[in-house]
Amino acid sequence: MSTSETHPQHAASEDSLACSFSTSYAGVIAFLAVVSEGSFAKAGDRLGIGRSAVSRNVQKLEAQLDARLFLRTTRSTSLTREGELFYENCHPGVERIVQALEDMRELRHGPPRGQLRICSTIGFGRRIVAPLLNGFHAAYPDIAIDFVLKDSPADFTSDRVDVAFRDGRMDDSQVVAKQIIPMQMIVCASPAYASAHGLPRTVEELDDHRCINFRTASGRVADWEFKVSGVSCKAVPKALHTFNDSDLVLQAVLDGHGVAQLAAYQVSGLLRENRLQACLAQHAPDDRGHYACYLSRKHLPARIRVFIDHMTEQIRALDLHCPTQVVPLSLCR
Repeated sequence: MSTSETHPQHAASEDSLACSFSTSYAGVIAFLAVVSEGSFAKAGDRLGIGRSAVSRNVQKLEAQLDARLFLRTTRSTSLTREGELFYENCHPGVERIVQALEDMRELRHGPPRGQLRICSTIGFGRRIVAPLLNGFHAAYPDIAIDFVLKDSPADFTSDRVDVAFRDGRMDDSQVVAKQIIPMQMIVCASPAYASAHGLPRTVEELDDHRCINFRTASGRVADWEFKVSGVSCKAVPKALHTFNDSDLVLQAVLDGHGVAQLAAYQVSGLLRENRLQACLAQHAPDDRGHYACYLSRKHLPARIRVFIDHMTEQIRALDLHCPTQVVPLSLCR
């Protein structure tokens, strides 16, 4: 059989492959847009095509896969189990393609640019992160900032978050967590409260004091953490007041209403100014941490990389450390 006789079959095979790839690519892009936007109409708006075109591309993909990917009603669109599996498998690949395009675009067009969506816990974000954004914008004027404050953990996918500042201890294997600074927890009160009521000398004596508690985003009252005789322990003292905003907890302490356990970034300056007094330093818990978190990617976009580097340098330059010192017994009761 001659080469010229096999060539038409080879060409037909290539045309079939090209056609199949074209159908799959358009279908996958339409599929991911529907998942992201929650409807075929919104997906069409995002892709700049009509709703019917999105629907046709998804239908061709379903025919190619021989599987139904969406459950569609007049009111809602949701993934089938097959759709969920397909999304889990193809989404990381498309993300890598998008990442490659963004990296090359940034490489070719000079300084880092684009949209950067940041999320932070309310207290740390308002007091530490927000004041540093002006300096970052001056250094990188082509990066637009979308800054969200919330105490509940950010969902990097659904919230489209690039960088999240988190407090505490990180146990989420799905993200990269870079510790920026330690997170000390300090029990403190105002000088007026200490003069009138004394300060606790042991963890047990907290029950004899007016305590101010913090309620987390989940609705649970936050534990007070200590280390007694080398053993970590937790307590939830009976509270005079409870707030779901850490700045309100701090203000209640400054106003002399009671004792609270607060993060060092809130109280370090106030302790140096003698507007607060620390106690139970001998039972201070192990430091936790303030972290900059982002999705696990081998190559970060330049805008994310420079933001993390800038904020790490600037936050570490702040004097947020509280030297642990025990209050004289004469002030304790």
